[in-house]
Amino acid sequence: MYVTKIHVEKFRNMPSLTLSPCPGINVIYGNNAQGKTNLVEAIWLFTGAKSFRGAKDREMVEIGAEQAQIHVEFWGGFRHQTADLTIGAQKTVQLNEIPLESPAKLAGHFYAVVFSPSHLSLIKDGPVFRRKFLDTALCQIIPKYEVNLKEYHRVLDQRNALLKDLERFPQLQDTLEIWDHHLAKTGAWLMYCRFQYIKRMEPVAHEVYAGISKEKEELSLHLESSIGANMDMTREELYLLFCDCLKRNRSSDIAKRATGFGPHRDDLDLQVNHLPVKLYGSQGQQRSCVLALKMAECSIIEELTEETPIILLDDVMSELDSERRSYLLNRIQGRQVFVTCCDQESVQLLKQGKSFHIDGGQIDAQTDSTGEA
Repeated sequence: MYVTKIHVEKFRNMPSLTLSPCPGINVIYGNNAQGKTNLVEAIWLFTGAKSFRGAKDREMVEIGAEQAQIHVEFWGGFRHQTADLTIGAQKTVQLNEIPLESPAKLAGHFYAVVFSPSHLSLIKDGPVFRRKFLDTALCQIIPKYEVNLKEYHRVLDQRNALLKDLERFPQLQDTLEIWDHHLAKTGAWLMYCRFQYIKRMEPVAHEVYAGISKEKEELSLHLESSIGANMDMTREELYLLFCDCLKRNRSSDIAKRATGFGPHRDDLDLQVNHLPVKLYGSQGQQRSCVLALKMAECSIIEELTEETPIILLDDVMSELDSERRSYLLNRIQGRQVFVTCCDQESVQLLKQGKSFHIDGGQIDAQTDSTGEA
């Protein structure tokens, strides 16, 4: 999959911009606040997901304008396709000139993986960000996953509400068994999917990280289960273990008035050379870890969907030495990549591809791999 053309009108600071990227590496460079991230964000929206920056729709429309429009032409599904997105009082979308119910319906038609500085929270912050990474990735490749995830949290909220009510209505304790069954059933399904995903991801992330670090460092990852589960368990075994855990810890849950165990408490453990990256990793190592996970995510999407997702790397060059930068620009093969950066030095490392200079929301220069404008 690759984009052949993108055109935006009144999107953030871009009054009108057209870009025709190459199928390989595309470097978007320029000073801060000129529109580099905005361009990457515009491409990402065609995955059907919300802004990776957490922006509201109104924030993506140029100040003073009523709506923004984005048009993209791309190769996917073994044919040329088009998609159009209008952002205003309402958000409308078309795929091949056919209106869709919502942008979410684009999922499964346009695949991309994005890295931005905010994704460093995956390393630096709490388990909730690492769980979100896993859940977001799984939603792209397993349509039922989002449905089951919402159902799990619905049941979890109901169980927690019941735990809070037991102090006033102790006779309701008998109904906990019913909620435990539902929670364990949906929770076991989520845990099984997460384990299987990590089982696929670990060797790819390990290989990518080794390439980025020139074989000097080793990345490992595994899921830390709050109920003591492991990746070799079947869904039935996970269900039985979860039921037993809820039963054994029922008194503790009642006292704390909250469910203390389950996939909502799990964590993804990341280590470099057998040391936790969160505690001991440098800025460069932390960025390299996230990049390795994102590249592994790409490989899994490609394996399961037979589509090669587009890679969006926003401000990824910061904190990376020249060797790691060169690896990203010249060793990623067979995928379309968009990389944003501020410095001219990174552009000079590019051996094959295109570079675009953006200034004030406009592309004012472009260069191919031969250095010719």
